[in-house]
Amino acid sequence: MKKTAFISGPILSMETEQGYREVITKICMKLGLEVIDPWRREKVLYKGDEKCWWDNVPAYGFIQRDLDDIDRSDIIIAYLPKLSAGACMELFYAKRKGKQVIVVSEMESLSPWIKHHSDMIIKSLDELENALKKITSQPLSKR
Repeated sequence: MKKTAFISGPILSMETEQGYREVITKICMKLGLEVIDPWRREKVLYKGDEKCWWDNVPAYGFIQRDLDDIDRSDIIIAYLPKLSAGACMELFYAKRKGKQVIVVSEMESLSPWIKHHSDMIIKSLDELENALKKITSQPLSKR
């Protein structure tokens, strides 16, 4: 059975800087992982010139779809070039559900909350392939 990876990361104020998701997707696919990337679904909500677009997103459905995606995933990859409320909530939820959590962040000092709810913290996407190899070599039942 293929393992599935959920991509988490900041969206608000980074709408035009989502290229990291493609990099993560390519690495995951190279390793035979299925990928769930909520930005593929959510980017249609962002029109590019709309101010305060985030205020028009129906919160319950938006959040529930992400939680359902995490439930179907084995691994969550949380890319945190900066703090993101949504990504932090997703990694917290994922860890509580017994998922493997990899955080990718160059931030100098991560919150103890992030550290505690992560299985592995790496500094850059260049380290992601090796991190995923370590995690995916573990049987699903070892989560």
